[in-house]
Amino acid sequence: MKIEGIGQAGSLESNDLMIMVDLNQKENLIIEIESIVKEKFGEQIEAVIKETLTENGVGNGYIKVVDKGALDFAIRARLKTAIKRAEGRQ
Repeated sequence: MKIEGIGQAGSLESNDLMIMVDLNQKENLIIEIESIVKEKFGEQIEAVIKETLTENGVGNGYIKVVDKGALDFAIRARLKTAIKRAEGRQ
């Protein structure tokens, strides 16, 4: 059984991240970030996530990120993949 509106991408390996996107959340945008570098780079991680969501037309949803030190390009790629999976476009 496939759950519509939820997508996931990534891993919990070093220098990677796991992203879960739930597009069933219709009221607002909630971004939850757990990161080993949050104290230093949390604002940058959130900015990359928001920019990527905007570029992909996502204004509402629940985004959970577990980061293990991923660079911006990896955050974008994983998020785009999770969005496509949530939309059923894999």
